[in-house]
Amino acid sequence: MIEEILRHNREFVASRAYERYATSKYPDKRIAIVTCMDTRLVELLPAALGVRNGDVKIIKNAGATITNPFDSTMRSLLVAVYELGVDEIMIIGHTGCGVQGMDASHMLGLMRERGIDEEHISLMRHCGIDLDRWLHGFDDTSAAIAETVDLVRNHPLMPSDVRVAGYIMDSETGALATI
Repeated sequence: MIEEILRHNREFVASRAYERYATSKYPDKRIAIVTCMDTRLVELLPAALGVRNGDVKIIKNAGATITNPFDSTMRSLLVAVYELGVDEIMIIGHTGCGVQGMDASHMLGLMRERGIDEEHISLMRHCGIDLDRWLHGFDDTSAAIAETVDLVRNHPLMPSDVRVAGYIMDSETGALATI
């Protein structure tokens, strides 16, 4: 599959198809969106919001949540605000999220099945990583998004003039509900 993607990329570049996507690194709408990496949102989210290439910064992760105030998603938001001119942040979860109900012990079992030995899992625990917490999902999508909004809004390095709001997108229709 990767070879197929690379072949497409060579054709894309050779035909200069990239020219229609030309834009700057600064988001025209001055908005950053944190959303889920769910495949259903790849085209649905931009279409449902009416955003095009160059309009916004989109940061994707599992569940559209920030679990640590110093994780890479929070760092990306701070870069977006201070370096790229973002003054509004949307946290957008969605219905039917795979992280909802995710169980750490189940995932650890899957890791073991794929060849991760107990020594590596123990090493993580001995290094202070709470795997049960780190790999655990959430029970309620709205509550998880509200918690992320609160974390971003009240982060000690986030300026108070940045608007932060949370939403849940319907994974089928693209309709947004405010948290």
